[in-house]
Amino acid sequence: MRSFYRPGMLGVLVSLAIFAGNAVSAEGAKPSDFEALVASPDRSDADRQTDQRRQPARMLAFTGVGKGMKVLDMGAGAGYSTELLARAVGTSGVVYAQESAAVMERVKDKFDIRAQNPAMKNVVHVIRNYDDPLPPEAKGLDLITFFFAYHDVTYMPVDRTEMNKKMFAALKPGGFLVIADHSARPGEGTSVSKTFHRIEESTLRQEIEAAGFKLAAEADFLRHPEDPRDAAVFRPKVPVDEFVLKYQKPQ
Repeated sequence: MRSFYRPGMLGVLVSLAIFAGNAVSAEGAKPSDFEALVASPDRSDADRQTDQRRQPARMLAFTGVGKGMKVLDMGAGAGYSTELLARAVGTSGVVYAQESAAVMERVKDKFDIRAQNPAMKNVVHVIRNYDDPLPPEAKGLDLITFFFAYHDVTYMPVDRTEMNKKMFAALKPGGFLVIADHSARPGEGTSVSKTFHRIEESTLRQEIEAAGFKLAAEADFLRHPEDPRDAAVFRPKVPVDEFVLKYQKPQ
């Protein structure tokens, strides 16, 4: 296993211990549990290409998603993660796929095509602003995912403080927020979010934790310390360094 891309051996050991306790034992999920789901023959070739860099079986295991759960997929876009989550929660669960109207103008056709797949029957498509992402009846969620889109909202007309408060309120006590994004260099904050589509991990952590979320685990399966983090994430010369964090709403 590659080491965590964070200074200090104590932090590494603590993170590994938390990951083992929360992402596997407590949630009862392992990557192998999701390999058959990812290998479903009705998934698209395009999604299988995306799988190569996103490692969806490991990501699903880390989230702890399971049958019957109520899930919010923030920044769902064309629905790659939404469909995987929908398959994981099954017909007894529900996935709210949130996206802003502005973004949906660009990806609506792709989402609409995906929505025709029977695996998407338990998905509720929610076109709402990021800082007001859910209708009032969507509450008591088990899980929120926010994959590779938090950096985007930093240059959109979004009140991130309000957005994070709304996510916190939507979760049930003990529920989880799993957030992943492309890593910027120390000191860059949100300054390269629009140009490089990256965000400094410490900046994101501070904003999420200010809403009341408590860090439960972090994973290194998308870490690439060889990435100099000095260029845009599209068509990279080396794999992009990405962080994956799991937060919990206190009981």
